[in-house]
Amino acid sequence: MTSRPAAGGGIRVEVGPDRFARWCAGFAERHGGIAGGARLVADEASDGGEAVELVAADGSVATCHVPFPPLRAEGGSERERGAVADLDLDLGLDLVGLLAAHALAPRTVGVLLVRRGGFAVGVFEGERLAESKVGARHVQGRTKAGGWSQQRFARRREGQAREAYNAAADTAARILLPHVARLDALIVGGDAGAIGVLRTDARLKPLWAKETAPFLNVGDPRMAELRKAPDGFRAVRIRLVERS
Repeated sequence: MTSRPAAGGGIRVEVGPDRFARWCAGFAERHGGIAGGARLVADEASDGGEAVELVAADGSVATCHVPFPPLRAEGGSERERGAVADLDLDLGLDLVGLLAAHALAPRTVGVLLVRRGGFAVGVFEGERLAESKVGARHVQGRTKAGGWSQQRFARRREGQAREAYNAAADTAARILLPHVARLDALIVGGDAGAIGVLRTDARLKPLWAKETAPFLNVGDPRMAELRKAPDGFRAVRIRLVERS
């Protein structure tokens, strides 16, 4: 579980799908129970998204964003659904169990991580990385030189970056496009500007229709970062505002 300050107050917490129902039980216990049960609300942080809102007896609020919206009833193994159901009965909140099962559901997910000079592309079946390719291209850093030298350097650097983005787009087309019909979602991350460049590649247009949150903030897109991607895209993101 990770946390950080949230825009507008409170903190943002990321909870793994296997721990979500128990986290909700702990939230209810810490704050005197849930007042009026859970309700499904629009996710103001994303276009067309959903969230399950829990309002505690002391006024604390947990807004639990639905991964891979819309919220569906199926998901998880029989054992996982049974464990969720037990917790849900204790809470009296059908939506908590529904969201937990939804988050646990196995999905086929494409991942595209791009930064200037590096990329990682993969197809996940559940948490298993089924196909992948990681690559890097040299892009020179900035220089303090002036005049014509600076201009030549800038042109060279732009050319290197363009080659790096082309390599990332070529790899995305080769790895992801053959699976596009069966992808449940596309998750992107790295640098927003680099992803923006790839959006101009006409070959990749079918992929963007599958894109969904979250945007994964990663460093250099290496294999280690790619393998950790399910920790990010399967997590339930919660905005927690606690009353003192």
